[in-house]
Amino acid sequence: MRLIALLTASTFVLIGCGQGPQRTWAPDDVVARAAFSPEEPPSVTLYTMISNDTGAGGHSALMINGSQRVLYDPAGSWNHPAAPERNDLHFGFTEWMRSFYLDYHARTTYHVVVQKKELSLEQANALIASAQEQGAAPKAYCTRYNSSALRRVPGFESLGTTWFPVKLMERFAELPGVETTTVYDDDPAYNRTMLEAGIVPVPADIFTTAN
Repeated sequence: MRLIALLTASTFVLIGCGQGPQRTWAPDDVVARAAFSPEEPPSVTLYTMISNDTGAGGHSALMINGSQRVLYDPAGSWNHPAAPERNDLHFGFTEWMRSFYLDYHARTTYHVVVQKKELSLEQANALIASAQEQGAAPKAYCTRYNSSALRRVPGFESLGTTWFPVKLMERFAELPGVETTTVYDDDPAYNRTMLEAGIVPVPADIFTTAN
């Protein structure tokens, strides 16, 4: 699988926020065993999935690196047993899981805009707590839930609340210190093959990035 990351931007429409709400609650011991804390500064990364044909936004999600790294994927369709879930919050989001997630979404029909911003540890943990408080998102509420979780954290009030992935992406880009890359892939449009087979792709060395 060839992944190429390049800079770009786009526009919007809601199409692929998965099925929901699906209330899932992994046991305490499973979540504790999965916890992953990378050796890097606290941060939040906004993922925005955009149609290669229309420029419409199809989905959004947040990777939050605080006391541990989690993926907040409201109304998302991605999952893996090694990243146990509690109502759209996935724990154990290692480099392998991150690569899997990007490879799952980037394909011939969609690319992924990746926007990363460093935070204080207090901000990052507050964002994890904000995401936890919201519960499972209904179908097509992905960006509504992501923007709501963000705006409750100091430093993100200006984002407001929006339903639209590209609108949130554009507002996020205006925040200070945001680093942006875009991931393209030539995988087929049907993206559930790896999930169904339980396959995890090789980690981040499959990416070629350009700033």
